[in-house]
Amino acid sequence: MRSESLHRCATMDVHVNLGPRSYDIAVRSGAAEFVPFVRQRTKGRRAFVVTDHNARRHAEPLAALLTADGFHIDLVALPPGEDQKSLESASCLYDAFAAGRADRTALVVAVGGGVIGDLAGFVAATWCRGVPLLMVPTTLLAMVDSSVGGKVGVNHAAGKNLIGAFHQPVGVWIDTAYLDTLPPREYRSGLAEVVKYGVILDPELFIDLENHVDEILGRDPAVVRRLVARCCRLKADVVERDEREETGLRAILNYGHTFAHAFEAVGGYGSWLHGEAVAAGMVCASKLAERRQLVDHATTERQRELLEAFQLPTAPKRWDVGRLLDAMRGDKKAVAGRLRFVLPKRLGEVALFDDVPEEHVRAVLEEMIPPTQASG
Repeated sequence: MRSESLHRCATMDVHVNLGPRSYDIAVRSGAAEFVPFVRQRTKGRRAFVVTDHNARRHAEPLAALLTADGFHIDLVALPPGEDQKSLESASCLYDAFAAGRADRTALVVAVGGGVIGDLAGFVAATWCRGVPLLMVPTTLLAMVDSSVGGKVGVNHAAGKNLIGAFHQPVGVWIDTAYLDTLPPREYRSGLAEVVKYGVILDPELFIDLENHVDEILGRDPAVVRRLVARCCRLKADVVERDEREETGLRAILNYGHTFAHAFEAVGGYGSWLHGEAVAAGMVCASKLAERRQLVDHATTERQRELLEAFQLPTAPKRWDVGRLLDAMRGDKKAVAGRLRFVLPKRLGEVALFDDVPEEHVRAVLEEMIPPTQASG
């Protein structure tokens, strides 16, 4: 999997080849082709546009375009935030679908970031045992990660994404113009997942990121479109080979996430954005790999320096180490309470390890967190 330079012409469409569940990812700037894209992917003319109050300004024009084309539209807008990824919010959507008489041909259009995509996708997967889902991600993180691959779900008090399903969309519509109005912190959060692809699959992408920090932070339109398309292609390559995490390959996409999910759970959902937690989690995972003599310190430092260049956190906050370890034991990637980690072997290659001693994890956390708060 080789990266094209961010300044060369790159294909703006990505096909995810999953047999009868195959779909296309369209990377565009503007909504000129949106209605034909939708029309080709649904048999009915009934659609439920699910969004939140932040993304509503993007959802309403799309709903208007579909209405003008003859679709009957219900628009449901929820409050923003990670706490919406809950069974309570799912129940609210079920009520809206029931009131709107949604049948098995009804299309769910998820317009928003990862929270809306995960929640609306979960409801689409479970309403009438599955209805069509169209993803319209509005954040960088959702564009390069959560909108692609079919993982949908909600959180539980015991952990993130513990209640979920695999439900591939019928298509993904990415309008990178949405990123022009994305708050800087949200944009930077998405860059953590972009860096992740460089570490796990594509060292040339990592080098491109190092060489184009200013253009990426400046949201150069052409660079951003190519960056998004490249990350979608990388994820599609993995999903095509391990759609339901049965071979272990798809697990590489969880690099940094075992730490990150613990940071989110202990810190409180919303204290850190997901990408912020992943950024710190990747550095922790690389330090753990150093302890196993998988990588040298320079590999960890390159990750830390790039993440810091993108103004992302590279160490956990002053959270209790014991609570963090408890959260990791309850992570859905753990097996019988045994911690599993995706660790780098070099830039561009990672592997899944299920034999990491807990004392090594504790040592990394205690190294990264000030000693006064590292007890537990």
